[in-house]
Amino acid sequence: MKASVARTDISRGAGSGAGKKVRQDVKENHWVPIVVGGCAVLLGVLVWHLLSQTTSPLFLPSPLQTWNAAIELWDDGVMWASIAASSARILVGWSLGLLLGIPLGILMGHFRIVRLAFDPYIEFFRFIPPIAFVTLAVIWLGPGEMSKVALIFYTTVFIVTLNTLAGVLAVNPLRLRAAEALGAGSAQVLRTVVVPSTVPYMVTGARLAMGNSFLTIVSAEIVAAQVGLGALIWTSRNYGRTDWVFVGIIVLGILGFVFDKVLRVIVKKLLKRYGAVV
Repeated sequence: MKASVARTDISRGAGSGAGKKVRQDVKENHWVPIVVGGCAVLLGVLVWHLLSQTTSPLFLPSPLQTWNAAIELWDDGVMWASIAASSARILVGWSLGLLLGIPLGILMGHFRIVRLAFDPYIEFFRFIPPIAFVTLAVIWLGPGEMSKVALIFYTTVFIVTLNTLAGVLAVNPLRLRAAEALGAGSAQVLRTVVVPSTVPYMVTGARLAMGNSFLTIVSAEIVAAQVGLGALIWTSRNYGRTDWVFVGIIVLGILGFVFDKVLRVIVKKLLKRYGAVV
């Protein structure tokens, strides 16, 4: 009896020790990406600084000059106004693209007649870059916010639609037949089998569309905007301020990183049970 108790205590101790080791490994692994990423960024800044010493600031401003330019733009209020304007346009256009692209992709994948009807338009317009419509967007919708939002929407909707469509077509037919065998109707199969199985594809489409939205907003703001990060980059050339150009480019990258990070957090919190991995 005592030997049995002793063995139980030993096993508990071993299990507790293993649990502590796992938690310690998780904590250590959590810091590895931060340390490696931070070192990589510092190395990149060092290389940038060394290269800037070999040429004119007009050609390549140093990190310190770029930092001072960022402070200058922030103090003038230009930076905040540009970030707010570009962010609002991206979020509105991207959200509208999701609202149309996801349902359209589901319907095209689940109903063949819908796919046959929309497929020619999808296959035609998805090869035309948004920048080709900048002039028409300004003529049709004016130089205000609608033209920029429409271009972001155009960028988003085809990417999201095609990814969602691919997800619907990839649903295991056995699952569909099993649901139908249990008496589920078409609408119920769509709601309980098709949509949940397609969520990972929707998330991928949304992330890809977000990245492309940043590409489009610069083109749109260069042509038809007074405020925005694209407008800031384009206006900087008139003053010969390459450091402002660098600030605009770096802020775009940071903003995109933040947007994607927030989206990944939301997906992990709300959609992890559907198999969405980000």
